[in-house]
Parts: sequence; structure tokens; C-alpha cells
Amino acid sequence: MAPELAGKMTAKAAVAAAKPATKAYVTFLAGAGDYWMGVVGLAKGLRKVGSAYPLVVAVLPDVPELHRKILVSQGCIVREIAPVYPPENHTQFAMAYYVINYSKLRIWEFVEYERMVYLDADIQVFDNIDELFDLPKGHFYAVMDCFCEKTWSHTPQYQIGYCQQCPDKVTWPAAEMGPPPALYFNAGMFVHEPSMATAKALLDTLRVTPTTPFAEQDFLNMFFREQYKPIPLVYNLVLAMLWRHPENVQLEKVKVVHYCAAVRGPHSRPVV
Repeated sequence: MAPELAGKMTAKAAVAAAKPATKAYVTFLAGAGDYWMGVVGLAKGLRKVGSAYPLVVAVLPDVPELHRKILVSQGCIVREIAPVYPPENHTQFAMAYYVINYSKLRIWEFVEYERMVYLDADIQVFDNIDELFDLPKGHFYAVMDCFCEKTWSHTPQYQIGYCQQCPDKVTWPAAEMGPPPALYFNAGMFVHEPSMATAKALLDTLRVTPTTPFAEQDFLNMFFREQYKPIPLVYNLVLAMLWRHPENVQLEKVKVVHYCAAVRGPHSRPVV
């Protein structure tokens, strides 16, 4: 980074720090395990790239006080939230721990911020992404996901080999299966606008919506289907994209990496 650019970013961050932030990054933390280390890494990454905005950590009550103090020492703003549970049914989640992720819906209650960028704690930021806060309002922004992992085997997309990352490779058979599925995003990173009205609508809708394998990610995709606008892959590069869709990855431009890939082999469709 050029010294003059670093200086400008530092000055911008200093101005932001001098007054209450109306924009912030936000992540989610639960439990007494070592996931807090990911949050520390995320906080350090945002600081290293000169972000002008703070990192808010939404924590469940089971996060130990020691972990909270460490996060505060790293400049994080720690906010305890009440857990959110999905309706009881017999859905088998793709991963058992996904059930706790519905608590992420609480971040829409952080109305002291006019806009937030959510980042999972297994994400690292390698370049400044503050420009995301300046996107036109009224939309839900996130990066399109991929249907090629074996955990999607319950879907017609996976069964016919269709993926929105390469829609021309296997064309969606509209004549036999109707319109193609709506664009689907990865919920490990998104740009949203906190609102008590939206928070209430999310929780009210959750109470009457059956759960599905990808938990809150499926739910958010359903809820924000009409408001969703895709943003470039550089803002949430899921590692598996490197072998699923290398033709779509421009490594030299990637700003955010998401370390959540399943092991390559029996867990994912090989690249052809």
C-alpha cells in the first residue's frame, strides 16, 4: 500500500473514531470454544487494512467473560444477544451447529447503526472494503453461492449438475422443471440495514417457516429474495470456489476470503 494512501485511510479512521459510528462491521460468536480466535483475527485484519469502522461482536450468553474481555482489548464492541431458535421439526441440518446460527437475526436489532456489513468469524479481510457501506440503500447485498457441494445433493440443482456460477455449462430445463431457482447467496457475508420493523418481520416469519438444511442461510435467501443484489466474488471468496469454479476467481483482486470449504474429494463435485 502506498504511504500516501495509508495516510488517507488513517486520517479517515481517525475522523470516524472521533464521533459515534453510524456504520459498523458485525460478526457473531457463540459458545466457549476457540471460535473467538477467529473474531480476533477478523478484528486485526480490519485494522490492518485501515477500515474506518468498528467491529461489533454479537455474542450469545454462553460466551465466557474472558473471551469477551479479549475481544474488547482488540477494539471490538461486544453486544450480548438473546438466542433465536427455529420452529421444532425434524429437519436434518447440513451441519448440526447450524441451529445456533438463527441467532444472527438479532443483528437487525442494532438500530444505532444505519448500515452494517456482516462477516462470519471464519473470514479474513485482506483489503479495505469500506466501499460496501456506500452501496445504494434499500437492497440486501451478498455474493452468490455455488450448488456443487455434496451437501446440496437433496436439490434438483445438484442432481442435474446446474450451478448459478456457470449457468451456461448445464442449462436449466425450464420446459420440464419450470423457472430456474432464484439467485442464492452465501450468508457468511452480507450488507444490511438494521431496522426494528425488519427484525420483527424476520422473527415473525421464522415462527411459521419450516427449517431447511442450510438453516438461516436458506431462510435469509427466502426472506430477502426480492431485495437481493449480487456483489462480486472478491467480497466473499469461499475457498471451495478455487476448485469448483476457478474460471470465476481473480485471486489478485480478492479482498475477503471465507475459510469454510468442505474437504475436496467425496464432499464436492470435481471440476470438469
